[in-house]
Amino acid sequence: MKKMMLGLALAGLVISGASAAERVRWPVWFAFNDSEDIDVIGLRFTLPSGYCEQVTGLDLGLIGRSQYFNGIQINLLRNDVKDELAGFQIGCYNSAGLGNMMGLQAGLWNESKTMYGFQAGLVNLADYANGFQVGLINRAEDMYGFQIGLINVIRGSQVPFCPIINIGF
Repeated sequence: MKKMMLGLALAGLVISGASAAERVRWPVWFAFNDSEDIDVIGLRFTLPSGYCEQVTGLDLGLIGRSQYFNGIQINLLRNDVKDELAGFQIGCYNSAGLGNMMGLQAGLWNESKTMYGFQAGLVNLADYANGFQVGLINRAEDMYGFQIGLINVIRGSQVPFCPIINIGF
């Protein structure tokens, strides 16, 4: 009986290990749709768009979306990370939706819930920012850092609006 239980336990470990290994695709993954529930380690090409649970590495294409991202995301139209971003986003529209963004966002429209780093674009939005925002319009609910642009708003600051430069502490 003990041998049978041990055999079943080992079989369960082998099966669960195989299913976890199937989720990892590396070093190159080509995403042609938004329905992939996988993790990518390495290089992901998104033509026209792609969604992955987690991407670690380089993401190139038109529209790149993931739950978690670590690395460099360069997509022409949109970079979208739902939860945690550590790295760079370069594209027209950059978003680190519900979680933390640590790194750089450079594009026409940049937004994040919590930003630790640098945003450069025409419009930069963050609920909490710790770092720099450089653009035409910069908005943060609360900020520890600097904003440089035509319209600078830090709603939780003693000076909530200041053109050219605004500082939050």
